[in-house]
Amino acid sequence: MARAAPGARGRRQGPRKVVVWRPQPGGQHLFLSCPFFESLFEGTRGAAKTDALLMDFAQHCGQGFGVHWRGILFRQTYPQLADVVARTKRWFHRIFPGIQFNEQSYTWKWPTGEELLLRHMRVPADYWNYHGHEYPWIGWDELTNWATLECYDAMKACSRSSYAGMPRKYRATANPYGRGHNAVKARFIDPAPAGIPIADSAGLLRVRVHGHWRENLMLLAADPEYPAKLQADANEMRRRAWKDADWDIVAGGMFDDVWDPAVHVLAPFEPPSTWYLDRSFDWGSSKPFSVGWWAESDGTEATMRDGTRRTFPRGTLFRLAEWYGWNGQPNEGLRLTDSEVGRGTAQREKEMAWGGRVRPGPADASIFDQVNDDSPAAEHERNGISWERADKSPGSRVRGWEVLRRRLQASKARPMEEPGLFVFETCRQWLRTVPTLVRDEKNPDDVDTESEDHAADETRYRLLTSGGGAGSSEVRL
Repeated sequence: MARAAPGARGRRQGPRKVVVWRPQPGGQHLFLSCPFFESLFEGTRGAAKTDALLMDFAQHCGQGFGVHWRGILFRQTYPQLADVVARTKRWFHRIFPGIQFNEQSYTWKWPTGEELLLRHMRVPADYWNYHGHEYPWIGWDELTNWATLECYDAMKACSRSSYAGMPRKYRATANPYGRGHNAVKARFIDPAPAGIPIADSAGLLRVRVHGHWRENLMLLAADPEYPAKLQADANEMRRRAWKDADWDIVAGGMFDDVWDPAVHVLAPFEPPSTWYLDRSFDWGSSKPFSVGWWAESDGTEATMRDGTRRTFPRGTLFRLAEWYGWNGQPNEGLRLTDSEVGRGTAQREKEMAWGGRVRPGPADASIFDQVNDDSPAAEHERNGISWERADKSPGSRVRGWEVLRRRLQASKARPMEEPGLFVFETCRQWLRTVPTLVRDEKNPDDVDTESEDHAADETRYRLLTSGGGAGSSEVRL
């Protein structure tokens, strides 16, 4: 419908343009106007992030770029694309007359030549379906659905075009919670507040934009009870994530209900001389390796750092220290040789005040596999570090996680009656990776093996070993 502008009476007016969609003030507006190559739109549920992601591509259609403006939007699986397809059909036909959607290829084609491909990528190997392609715009919806950022990082090589003067944009949306919560938090949330750009190693800028359901006036008008629905979620961690966009939750599932940092994380203290000390090891090269040093209580009273004295049930485990072989990027290893790992472990142990008391503990059984009459275990032995074979028998993974859950639960009891488990606050990689482990979608009794589980694995090895003999009955589940 046309309407005359103020002061235009008596003048003939052309038809008024109907605005089908415009970004709402707040996160949507900031996301669509972001000038940087890489941007994440994160926040609560109901902030209309997916709509903003779609419109970030669409705003450049019909601007003269034609076939050169080509985009691809990823979800992890094709079934997850159903909501994206529904949203595009809701808007695109109304905004762009003549646009066509190919139901077989999941591709939108504009009359002016632009294309948006809706695709899935589940594992890093799927990248090779797109190797060599050119997409000046690449989008990822619900980035925390991926356990790691390997797929996300691989596709950056395809964010290119030979057409000069056209935007190059890498865009994503995410809520806290999910398999990739930890990876997204480390990349986008922890380094800087929302709106503050961060430069990567190549000098390209990335930024996160924050959105909230309060900004989505259309949703609140149509469904005023939506905030109450979020508040009604009985899962505290999910409620804090989706209603409040709390990235500091323990997210994902395996230990959410039994982990409490206020209980389980302790300031370092000197383990009594009668406690049993050993170490555990999970091997890795392209993926991180993890060495953990442990103390096992024999019931002798310990003096905490604040001077208080405390007695723990016999068999209670304390993670004293760690060496985590990563390059600073989630789930990426240092690629050290076996000799370097053995030498580094020995050197670190010598520097510990109680290092001379440490005994051989369980290690990933694969280090004992021989190639040309040698093995990683033998390399470590030559550097003064001996290991025992960890229990990797059928069912040991599930048994180990159940023991860890029981130990964490026992630590919360007052008074403690069963052996528990505590972690020194200096074991930052254990604290970064273990509490956030998620359950495997196909086997909820196991953790997702695509997540960063290396410190957890060597913890599991230690829990299924009798150590000093205290609490050894736990291996007989």
